[in-house]
Amino acid sequence: MFIRLLLLFTFVPVLELIILIKVGAWIGVAPTIALILLTGIAGAYLARTQGLDLAMRIQRELNEGRLPAEELLDGAMVLVGGILLLTPGFFTDLTGFILLVPGTRQFCKKTVRLWMKRYIDQGRITIRRY
Repeated sequence: MFIRLLLLFTFVPVLELIILIKVGAWIGVAPTIALILLTGIAGAYLARTQGLDLAMRIQRELNEGRLPAEELLDGAMVLVGGILLLTPGFFTDLTGFILLVPGTRQFCKKTVRLWMKRYIDQGRITIRRY
């Protein structure tokens, strides 16, 4: 696990720097900075609207006496997407937008669900009910 995190925290910033340098050389420094600021603002707005919508859906499920499992998974993805959009760079912004847009988030939810099922079947994740 440590090796994966180390690779993640070294690979992603290097990738971001490469992309920023290439885009800056292609369209210029000022437009690149403006684009980064624009994606941050758009991402914050999208994260806020999606988060408020999810909060209402979670409240509705709880009021009806149901466990909001799908909504909680959506909420985790919106949270991660919002955090990714706060970091400057195009790769993290793209990943953040993928997690924030409901249509693409559904695909990610299926992937996470399959990953979790595989880990549960292998016994790497244990669910306890009290």
